Formats: sequence, C-alpha cells, structure tokens
Amino acid sequence: MTESELKAVLRRHVEDGTVPGAVALVARGEDVEVVTVGSVDTDGTAPMARDSIFRIASITKPITAAAVLMLVEEGVLTLDAPVAEWLPELAKPMVVRTPDSPVDDVVPAVRPVTVEDLLSSRTGWGFPPDFSLPAVQALFPVQRDGRALRDWPDHDTWLRLLAEVPMLHQPGVAWLYGTSSDLQGILVARASGRTLPEFLAERVFEPLGMTDTAFEVPPSKRHRFTSFYTPAEDGTPRLADAPDGDWSRLPRFHSGGGGLVSTADDWLAFARMLLNAGEAGGRRLLSATSVSRMTTNHLTAAQRDASTLFLEGQGWGYGGQVDVTPSDPWNVPGRYGWVGGTGTTAHIVPPVGTVAILLTQAGMANPTPTPVMRDFWRYASGG
Repeated sequence: MTESELKAVLRRHVEDGTVPGAVALVARGEDVEVVTVGSVDTDGTAPMARDSIFRIASITKPITAAAVLMLVEEGVLTLDAPVAEWLPELAKPMVVRTPDSPVDDVVPAVRPVTVEDLLSSRTGWGFPPDFSLPAVQALFPVQRDGRALRDWPDHDTWLRLLAEVPMLHQPGVAWLYGTSSDLQGILVARASGRTLPEFLAERVFEPLGMTDTAFEVPPSKRHRFTSFYTPAEDGTPRLADAPDGDWSRLPRFHSGGGGLVSTADDWLAFARMLLNAGEAGGRRLLSATSVSRMTTNHLTAAQRDASTLFLEGQGWGYGGQVDVTPSDPWNVPGRYGWVGGTGTTAHIVPPVGTVAILLTQAGMANPTPTPVMRDFWRYASGG
C-alpha cells in the first residue's frame, strides 16, 4: 500500500525532529481521513494513535465562547450587559492614557466592559503585537503562559490581580489576544453557578460525546496522554510536561482560554455541531443565530491591521479567527478556528463543509503558525 499524501507531509516533520508525532483529521462531509505519525513522546514508548490525548491549548477558546452563548440564549447573560454584574472586580477599570504611557498615567474607562467585548476579544486587556509596552509588561505576571496552568492562582485571586493592571485600550477599541477568553471562562462559572469544568461537561461534552475532553486526565487514560515539548534553542523538542504532570489533577485555575485536553474525534464532534448550525444528534445546543455570530468576523479593517502578529490580516469571531481574505490557499473567506500554543490547530470551513484538525505535542515558539501547521492547512485546502 502506498503512503497517503497527508501521511507523507506529516512524516517529513517527524523525520526532521521538529515534532515527535501528530494526529491529523480532515473531514469532508461524512468522509473522514485520519492519519497518525510518530510517537507519543521522543523516547518512542508508544506509537501515536487516533485516540491519543493532547493538551489542546487555545483551541479551547471556541468551546468556551459557545458556553457563553448558551447562557446568552437562556437569558442569563445579554451581549450588551456590563460584565461587572458577574465580575465586580472589573467594575471600575483604568486605562493607560496612550498605549505607550507608563502604567501610572491612566484615565477611567469611558464605558463598562460588556459580554460582547469579552466574546470578540476587545476587552481592553490582552496582548498586542508590541510586548514591550508598559501596560503589557504589567500584564505578563498575571496572564502567564497558559501552557503551565499550575502556576496560576484561583479565579478570584486572578481577577483581583488583573483589576490592578491598567487596560491597554478603551473597551471595544482594539482586538487583544488571550485575556478575554479566560475572562469568558470565569464569567460562565459565576453566571451559571457551576464550575467551568462542570458546565462544559454537562452542556457541551456529554451531549456531543466528547468523552476524552476535560481539564485533567485520570489515571485510566494516561497511557493515551502524550508528552508536551517546547522548542530548545536549536529547535529540537525539550520536555515541558509528562503524562503524570500538570494535567494529572484539576488545577486551581480553569482556563477558558486554553485549559482543555482532547482528541481529534472529540473536537470533530464540536466542529460538526457548528457546521450543523448548532444541532447534534437531534439535539440543539446552540441556535443558528449564535453559531452565525460566533463564526462571523466582528473586527474592523483597522483592528485587523493592528493585529497582524496573531491574525495575519484575518478577522475574529467569538473564540476564533474568521478568514476574510484569501491570502494563502487555506484562507477561505468564512473559515473559522484557531491554533494552540501546544502545537494544535482546528478549523471548520462552512462554505464547503470541511473540518481540519491537527494535534501535535510540539509547542510554538511564538504566535506565528509553524511549518507543519501550514503544510497541513495546504493539504486540507487542496492547495
């Protein structure tokens, strides 16, 4: 049997040492292609398998956004409601006078932060392309690396710390990365009266059959849990977390921005629900209107242009990127999804009904998508 084109594409990245292994899934309607390459770790203790479990990092974000929209549909939240009703720590935020102002040169926010600001990542807190700005430097000790959540405090402590950091921009003015999704997770917990793990398990994972998606990996599943690596100076993988490490127990901070573990088939179930306008297995999880808002660009051209480090000129919906310009073969207008700093990507392309998921254990060194991601996207697009 000849090797598939997708397997050959991924195998090259295993052979050059940049990724220990990978699971790739491309679904075109009911036709699902799944390819596994390499091993679960650099020691080759077990081959990668279709049901291998990965830290999915920021491809958690679309799932969290969907949870917020469920509460909006129930009337518990409204898009234009100030979040201070549920997050009182953020009732009186201060904003630096200009983006490059010192952190003590501040003015009050001109309006409250709303639920929609959180969903569209225009909260005022988060990361711009210039990490050297004083307000961004002040954010780093609070918004730490989401791939090492053991270092984060509980939700209440984290919110108090965030409230002491001035916003970089007024609410609604600019797209900023990261912080808004973690705020969404806390909002879901407080508005629902449940923990985020409980809410997602009951409202998303169980209805969709996402049996391996959670904020921790129990002992019975750790033989399927991959190790995680960050790039060393020479680009080779360096062990950052093992199966019995950070995800072996529930953390204090339940990160809506990047705390989940999952499998390719679990994320496929979530993706198909979105492609089916919010329905799955005869059950409606989201309205078609909510799915449309989630997968529609909400950014202005100026906001996109100011965020090229992360978005590369594309837009943002709720919890994920929305492509608006065909700058590369895979950038089909309407394509929705995101990448994870642990080396994961997941996208849907509603115009043609496809899903493309790539899970690796090789962490990203910066926000720029890696060569293996781009090669996978090119294959999935047929480009």
